[in-house]
Amino acid sequence: MKVLHLIGGGDVGGAKSHVLSLVRELGEHINVKLISFRTGAFADDARAMGINVEIVKTGTIFSDVRKVLSIVREEGYDLIHSHGAKANMIALFVKKFTGLPVVTTIHSDYRLDYLQNVFKMFSFGVINTLSLRFLDFYIAVSKNFKTMLIERKFSPQNIFTVYNGINFNQEVNPLPKEDFLKEYNLNFGKNDVIIGILARLDPVKGLDTFLKAASVVIKTVPSARFLIAGDGPERKSLEKKAVSYGLQDNVFFLGFVNKPYDFLNCIDINTLTSLSESFPYAILEGSLLKKATISSDVGGISDLIESGINGFLFKPEDYKTLAGHILTLINDPSLRSKMGEKLHEKASTYFSLDNMCKTQLEIYETILLRNFRNSRSKYRYDAIISGYYGFKNIGDDAMLMAIIDNLRMYRKDLRILVLSKNPLETGLVYNVDSINRFNLLKILHIMKNSKLFINGGGSLIQDNTSTRSLVYYLGMIWLAKKMGMKVMIYANGIGPLNKEKNRRLTKKVVNQVDVITLREELSCEELRNLNIQKPNIKVTADPAFTIMPEKNERINQLLISEGIDPNEQFIGISVRRWGEHEKYENVIAALADYIVEKYGVKPLFIAMHYPGDLAIIQNIMSKMKHKSFVISHKPTVSEMLGIIGKTQMLIGMRLHALIFAASLGIPVIGMVYEPKVEGFMQYVKQVSAGHVSSLELEHMKRLVDETWENRESIKKDLETTTVLLKDKALENAKIAIEMIDEKPL
Repeated sequence: MKVLHLIGGGDVGGAKSHVLSLVRELGEHINVKLISFRTGAFADDARAMGINVEIVKTGTIFSDVRKVLSIVREEGYDLIHSHGAKANMIALFVKKFTGLPVVTTIHSDYRLDYLQNVFKMFSFGVINTLSLRFLDFYIAVSKNFKTMLIERKFSPQNIFTVYNGINFNQEVNPLPKEDFLKEYNLNFGKNDVIIGILARLDPVKGLDTFLKAASVVIKTVPSARFLIAGDGPERKSLEKKAVSYGLQDNVFFLGFVNKPYDFLNCIDINTLTSLSESFPYAILEGSLLKKATISSDVGGISDLIESGINGFLFKPEDYKTLAGHILTLINDPSLRSKMGEKLHEKASTYFSLDNMCKTQLEIYETILLRNFRNSRSKYRYDAIISGYYGFKNIGDDAMLMAIIDNLRMYRKDLRILVLSKNPLETGLVYNVDSINRFNLLKILHIMKNSKLFINGGGSLIQDNTSTRSLVYYLGMIWLAKKMGMKVMIYANGIGPLNKEKNRRLTKKVVNQVDVITLREELSCEELRNLNIQKPNIKVTADPAFTIMPEKNERINQLLISEGIDPNEQFIGISVRRWGEHEKYENVIAALADYIVEKYGVKPLFIAMHYPGDLAIIQNIMSKMKHKSFVISHKPTVSEMLGIIGKTQMLIGMRLHALIFAASLGIPVIGMVYEPKVEGFMQYVKQVSAGHVSSLELEHMKRLVDETWENRESIKKDLETTTVLLKDKALENAKIAIEMIDEKPL
């Protein structure tokens, strides 16, 4: 693989460090060259690092383009990687004249790059904004920048994330603390806690926030010391402010520090107060030395720092919160040490130079593979996925997440479009292209150029909810077949279909489908009753069985934020509004009290649809004598799986609450509101309490007692069963990929 990097060459700070360290590391694995469009420190440093760098500075933009084209053709590159406005503009010409794929790294918000220079803003700035629209792929240096691009209508499938990284294996050998202080004539007490910031003294770095926080801290801890390492246009005004705040004996300006690790080794708490950032190297450098860190929550910093776990975050300019975090760390040396260790652990795992290089190489391989396949395919999308998406229902979110992840497990370069009520949210969360599910003209246009239509997991073919929803999903299937697409009904539940006209319509449309996979046997029986025989039909399992829960540490933090002790024992209860709900509200409230009284276990109510399920949960909780808990804020799919993983048993109406629990080996009791729940309980051989309209308290108590007493043996049975179901769930994706890869007749 031969990759050519293009960059303006006037870069400083994080962008410079990122590009030079990345290109040098890539050079150990592939053939890589760097072109700089100006002479100076950037090119000199690249050459000193052993990087193959060439300066192209011919006098005009057009002659620069000709020179780069000459280099590309003579040296035979496979891919162009550009950085910054001028490089992006030239890369666009290279793409046009050579057909090579181009990827650009987004180091900053390109709309803000030239705010200080009106001429450049309306020349380079505008040209860069236009050029970006015509490039192929994008690399964001943080999740925030990726979100920014998606919100500006760039395709999520063409955006990758590469975190800045440093070499965690390097030997830095910093100057001892005492020697550093002596070098700057600082006479501090042995036990004085030193809070430091390493930053350019520029308005965007928010140093006034640092000074204001210091003025709060010294009122409680007069011996606290604050060091500012860096220089810049704000220095004089900041020094005056420090005096006006009465900080002349506590805050010290060191000026530019040539060896950052000497400074970082000297301090006890590393801080950042920026108003805007991409991803600052000062935080990573501090993590290498295991320094406790407090930072404003900007750019990609929250990708590294989990506030309260491996550091603290605060809103930009919120000096009072910053001061509070500083005081917490001053007063707790063991917490400083613990947070420093945890920060180092995460940074060295995800933000190392090795990891940055490995991720970049994987991106290059994906780009080249996708570019190769796209050049040989007439299809714009490999798959269009339709379902009940964008409605804030965790069960449906889980199915979409699992379908996408499972498909990409077999083909990571798959091009996917999702029909959603909330296309922006769907694109952001699932890294797919998405359009409004009712934009029929656009859907028809895309169907003409796509291969496989997937009627996504769930009970979509039913009329219990409404005939209108049934007509929508059948209509999408019919349109897909009319547009010449292959159609797969993917791990669906079928029915109930109560109206005869709906049964006839379903038979007519579904008999045209190519493949149907079902998540339980009851749905297969419904298809037989409808006399649907033409498609290939197979019983598999719900895709949600393949989802992994979030880490326990994150779940504990989430529970604590809800006022819940994560060390308690819980029985989960999942309910929803259905029919005459007051009767079963009373039964469930009484059952929850019984659980507390007999077993001393806390009821934890699980809302799978926000805010819909919360209203009925609040009704039930208000009828209880004992305290119970609810997750009031919508978690992610993986977080909900982790929350359910904290329970000893789950009593549930919502199908995916039951599926999540069963997939984790947690005993379940189903409360049936639709046949899909009964079908699932039969499929996993677990007990059902019957229909919610006829729940009886004494019967429910007996089921809870039996399940609680036998929970260990049930857990073992479920673990065996769900291993098989996870394999079956993956069969859905295998079948879909076979259909995508199948050559047209």
